[in-house]
Amino acid sequence: MEQSTPYAELNAVLHELVASIRQAVGDNFIGAYLQGSFAVGDFDQHSDADFVIAIKNDLSENEVAELQRVHERIYGLESEWARHLEGSYFPAAILRSGDRCGEPLWYLDHGRNRLIKSDHCNTLVVRSVIRERGITLAGPDPTTLVDPVSVIALRREMTNTMRTWAKEIFEQQERYRNRFYQGYIVLSYSRMLHDLVEGRPGSKREGATWAKATLGSDWSALIDRAWTRRPNPAVAVREPADPVDFEATLRFVDAVLRESEVYMPSKN
Repeated sequence: MEQSTPYAELNAVLHELVASIRQAVGDNFIGAYLQGSFAVGDFDQHSDADFVIAIKNDLSENEVAELQRVHERIYGLESEWARHLEGSYFPAAILRSGDRCGEPLWYLDHGRNRLIKSDHCNTLVVRSVIRERGITLAGPDPTTLVDPVSVIALRREMTNTMRTWAKEIFEQQERYRNRFYQGYIVLSYSRMLHDLVEGRPGSKREGATWAKATLGSDWSALIDRAWTRRPNPAVAVREPADPVDFEATLRFVDAVLRESEVYMPSKN
């Protein structure tokens, strides 16, 4: 585990996190894994450390209380990486297949120090990354915990995410009209289109590079600016988006949806 990532400070935080979680849940612990950008191999010092904790059974009230104390303490560690952790606790039966995708799990949001219930990580994409490319921090090989995910199923989920989120963005524009979300939307739709075409989960960097080469020069500058706005999301989310870039972002989402139609399964 000491060499889980190239960053010694992050490795130390992860070691403390996993050891503390094991102590808090005892025999309920199965394993701990990195997914996200560190798992797909396309990360930098601004990346989140996305984790999954596999447990035997749903967390009890006492275990949740212990884990709240764990995450509050970890958040207060000296390393800045301690404020860039994000992940969920998966009971083994839910992690195994996609049959229960979308059920809320105990989840630590990026930049937060307390668990909440959320379906954020309970997706086929996360399962696919864990199974195929997950980094084991503790526990068995993730292929023994997660069933294979088909390309058809991945594309169906990606399609649904792209459509439903776009509808929300257009209907709730003021919620997203800040500097963080403006760039995040551009990078996310670049990645989702790339992943839909390739039939596999990728990274934001890979998606951004691919989108610039594939969608034409009209979008290159917008994608580049989105990439430069990644640092300090807690600050950026409180700052207004550039109005010109935000309107361009809405057009970009629309363009990506049109481009993706050939890969999208029927709505019926």
